[in-house]
Formats: sequence, structure tokens, C-alpha cells
Amino acid sequence: MFTWIYENLGTIIIGAILAAVVAAVIVHMIHNKKKGRSSCGCGCSSCAINGTCHPKK
Repeated sequence: MFTWIYENLGTIIIGAILAAVVAAVIVHMIHNKKKGRSSCGCGCSSCAINGTCHPKK
């Protein structure tokens, strides 16, 4: 078992790093959604679906 882990250590490390990056992106998107920020990063004034994303309360 330890030989398999040792032989695939590079793949395991890269996979763990990628999983951490994906988790960080998802957490960041959830955080922005809770604050009411747009996910596209551009201004909403010229967006065609502005009323759909941010309906007036």
C-alpha cells in the first residue's frame, strides 16, 4: 500500500492542490452571492438581463 502511495505521490499532491483551488473558487462565489455581487465581474448597467439577475426589491 505504501509503495502505491509513494509511486503516485505526485498525482495525489496535484489532485489535492486542484481540489483546494476548486473549493476556494466555490467558497468565493458563494460569498459574493450572499453579498449580492455579480459573478460576471462587469457592470450591470449595460447588461441585457439586468432585471433578471438583480430584481428591484
